Amino acid sequence: MGRAERTPTPWERARAAARGLGERCGPAAARAVPLAEALGATLAADVPALVGIPDCDTSAMDGYAVAGPGPWTVTGRVLAGAAPGSAPLAPGTAVEIATGAPVPPGADAVLPQEHAERTAAGAAAATCGPLAPGRHIRRAGEDTRPGDIVVKQGSPVTPAVLGLAAALGHDTLSVYRPRTAVLVTGDEVTPSGVPAPGTVRDAIGPMLPGIAAWAGARADPPVQVRDRVDGTAGALRAAAGSGADVIAVCGASSKGPADHLRAALEALGAEVVVDGVACRPGHPQLLAHLGPPSEPGPAVVGLPGNPNAALAAALTLLVPLLAAIGGRPDPAAAAPARARVLEGIEPHPRDTRLVAVRAGEDGVRPIGHDRPGSLRSPAAADAYAVIPPGWCGPEAELLRLPR
Repeated sequence: MGRAERTPTPWERARAAARGLGERCGPAAARAVPLAEALGATLAADVPALVGIPDCDTSAMDGYAVAGPGPWTVTGRVLAGAAPGSAPLAPGTAVEIATGAPVPPGADAVLPQEHAERTAAGAAAATCGPLAPGRHIRRAGEDTRPGDIVVKQGSPVTPAVLGLAAALGHDTLSVYRPRTAVLVTGDEVTPSGVPAPGTVRDAIGPMLPGIAAWAGARADPPVQVRDRVDGTAGALRAAAGSGADVIAVCGASSKGPADHLRAALEALGAEVVVDGVACRPGHPQLLAHLGPPSEPGPAVVGLPGNPNAALAAALTLLVPLLAAIGGRPDPAAAAPARARVLEGIEPHPRDTRLVAVRAGEDGVRPIGHDRPGSLRSPAAADAYAVIPPGWCGPEAELLRLPR
């Protein structure tokens, strides 16, 4: 294991180190998954159009596809879903047509229903004057041509991307989705129910799937680990052997008598990148990797046992790490990047403070309840305001919270 740093890493440098390690560990393995499983992942390849939009000349209106000057003799009807016809319309004829239906060859324009008049004999006439050629006809490929690249590699898979991919003929997408193994340490931690006296309910494990998904990754169900060096080392070894890209260890990153993460990493020959971060909450966090520097990975993120401190640490190390492995931007650093702080916040003399704030029209306001062991403040917040030592306001950088 590499020699631990003697002093905590500055907060900004720790985030940069996490991003850098993620870029060295990544990209995650690309997998082709059904559209229903791709939401939130990152595209591992460009998405081309397999068909044009529209795939043939179609009507943009309900009305009549007409050929030549009117009035027109109506000879038939074409509905959406019909196969494109091959027989051209003769001049002076028309077909009744629905929006989205294929326009017959030879049609000059579509006469909208509201601008048409049917005679007793079934002919159609325009009430709006002459029709411009091509009026209300959507030409094949005018929106998208077959082969066009419509979404680039590295883009997040959003609901709109899924709809577009489906419209263009795709059933699967090639995506990156880093996998995170979750180890919850602590003999006092219970995974469910009301905790008995002397125990605490696991609040970090339930947070991590949403945090991982926000960064384009997925988190495995938590594995409970006893407070033993050999148990922690064995759990790390098993998680690494399972193919996880990242191992998040909850509650063993401090230096107390029951915190065995450093000893377990040393037993496994891991390389420590960050050992402690100069921030509050979240000071006792850790970043390491189990592979050699030339092929690092899986990465290991040690999160404090206090839930608010663990959330701050996750946004400091875990989120930029996962986003980089997946080849996407850090969502916590998205705009708006700065805002005016509307109430006074005192900086810490040495550490960066992460203060939960709620956004308003004129800026952000601290929520209070900023205790390392309580999620009350971030649960009601939009972001953490980043308050470095020496800060004098009035604006502060914002670190977005997962939604």
